[in-house]
Amino acid sequence: MKPRIPSLALSTCLVFLMQLTFVAGHSGIRPKRDHLTRQEADMLRDTQELDKRINVLIKAAERRAAIITSPNTSQAETELWGEIKGTRADLLYDISMILDEAITNIDDVSGRDERNPLIPKSIRKLAEASTRIIAKLLPLGDKFEERSERRSYEQVMENAASIIEAAGKLPPPSAKSKKKSDNR
Repeated sequence: MKPRIPSLALSTCLVFLMQLTFVAGHSGIRPKRDHLTRQEADMLRDTQELDKRINVLIKAAERRAAIITSPNTSQAETELWGEIKGTRADLLYDISMILDEAITNIDDVSGRDERNPLIPKSIRKLAEASTRIIAKLLPLGDKFEERSERRSYEQVMENAASIIEAAGKLPPPSAKSKKKSDNR
């Protein structure tokens, strides 16, 4: 009988992500607001594969982080992905909710098919994006003095760090899956 260590590690990682989803969803950071533009939400609705859904959410989160650090966006990107409006606190809140939605998407797929190879791939992609988001926002941490900005910033950092930690608990990618992802 084969040992189930990779499956056990994946299960541990998914339980951790579910706990993060519960904490992030019930932290009461801000009042409800649409964290995605209409175009982003449409893209997400039209995309069924987990890894592609995660890519849409990553793009949405990174757009907000980019606006916080340098507010210039291209007209073409705005036309395709939608105009992002709001204060820095709103944008930080959006990022935390987008990361939470990505985790929920992974949890949903895991609930239907724990062995789906897109799960670890998506967790790793999300962790890479979380690392980039932390790198962008960390230098600004002291500049978020307003209470709502501070809370949202802390929630983004907590969500991103938890995602990175969860990805670290995954077994290394198999040579077969690594080869497939290198060819894409």
